[in-house]
Amino acid sequence: MSHASETATAMPHIRPLRPEDLDRVVEIDRQASGRSRGEFFAKRLQAALTHQGRFIALAADADDSLQGYAIARLQGGEFGEAGTAAVLDVIGVDDAHRHAGFGHHLIDGIEGYLSKREIGELRTQVDWQDRGIVGFFAAAGFQLSRHLVLERGAGREETASNGELAGPRVDDSGMADYSDPDGDDFEALSRDKVFVRSMTDADLAAIVRIDEKLMGHNRQEYFEAKLDEALRETGVRVSLVAETDGLAVGYVMARVDFGEYGRAESVAVMDTLGVNPNQAGSGIGSALLSQLLANLDALRVESVRTRVRWDQFALTGFFKRHGFEPAQQLILRRD
Repeated sequence: MSHASETATAMPHIRPLRPEDLDRVVEIDRQASGRSRGEFFAKRLQAALTHQGRFIALAADADDSLQGYAIARLQGGEFGEAGTAAVLDVIGVDDAHRHAGFGHHLIDGIEGYLSKREIGELRTQVDWQDRGIVGFFAAAGFQLSRHLVLERGAGREETASNGELAGPRVDDSGMADYSDPDGDDFEALSRDKVFVRSMTDADLAAIVRIDEKLMGHNRQEYFEAKLDEALRETGVRVSLVAETDGLAVGYVMARVDFGEYGRAESVAVMDTLGVNPNQAGSGIGSALLSQLLANLDALRVESVRTRVRWDQFALTGFFKRHGFEPAQQLILRRD
């Protein structure tokens, strides 16, 4: 995320972002991050303009030009959570106005939209060591959330006989096979037992059916939006489905955005994972996670993160068994 730290008060004009704002948004982000993320912002702005009911995308104008921006996504239902919140993905202010209160005005603008939609919570995620942005959000009324960020490396420790990292084999269909028939870790065993493939649009009905068995009610609309995000809004498609006897029995939805020069970002985000309760305990969740990590490793993505509520003990235990630890990230919330 690109952020700005402000203390003074200003009165910029807050308006919706428009397609012609893209170059200016990329330039402001480059000032803060030192790199250009044109492809990332092109996809994010296109998604925000195409699905306006899922996003809040605002600009702060001053001196007859855009001087700040913020994009928040409406989100709810990850790992079975109830309710909807807005998640602030990016916020940035031009260097010339960085201490003029523009960031606070943008957040207030988002809050106005949320009030109209009767959504009561705004979240964001920050590195706890970034004192400037932590202080900015504290001054804006944010507090620590009840959620934790968990993370693990995407690279595997399996090595070939020559000591180099083992690469994927290719099966008879020409598909890369990341399983290791000689390994005894959870990755190799689970992938050999369960067939895992890339997610497609045709998987929507099966995903909704699995989730309905888990949750007890139908969440078609949520998964329509999530599938669209996984297949079209993300930079690289990495979401997966597990099959048994030709039937979908589990899924994992994750995303990797494009960074500088079209390369994959170093961190992937895993949003949700589900397994048909009739197949609970059969290694499907481990197989999905294992294949996701192998694929991310092949893409040279360094790590994967996910967000869980602090009291989801079974879920955090599952992630702990698979190598996840608390990340150096804080999730902040503002009512």
